[in-house]
Amino acid sequence: MSERPAPSTRDAYRAFRTIATRWLDNDIYGHMNNTVHYTLFDTTVNGWLIDNGLLDIGGGARIGLVVETGCRYFAEMGYPDLITCGLKVAKLGTSSVRYEIGLFRNDAHTAAAEGFFVHVYVDRKTRRPTPIDDRLRNALTVMEAAGA
Repeated sequence: MSERPAPSTRDAYRAFRTIATRWLDNDIYGHMNNTVHYTLFDTTVNGWLIDNGLLDIGGGARIGLVVETGCRYFAEMGYPDLITCGLKVAKLGTSSVRYEIGLFRNDAHTAAAEGFFVHVYVDRKTRRPTPIDDRLRNALTVMEAAGA
């Protein structure tokens, strides 16, 4: 069995979004339910796209469909924690992008959880893959991690 990777630190990420946990995010075990991590990933990626004018959720001709996702857990989080979500691009293809997200509890420098999210960009109507346009590609290139 291979050794488990160590969690990343904040300096591994290019953009950040802070999200407050909610009472309902905790499960019966008193920590944040694992499904909430995926909600944070989704909010981080799509929030960055919307904030940068790269995604029109209501009428854009292109949308990103999630085709793969995953998460590694390193430490517990839960209400009333404040989560800082770090975002970077790990791989940029013709019509797809792999985003990586680190979740940092309160002021922690090391991620409590890390995940990834693969979008394939498709035509909104036909749902067929479409190449990433130059404007989006340029923004994603800036978000690429060093050495990616």
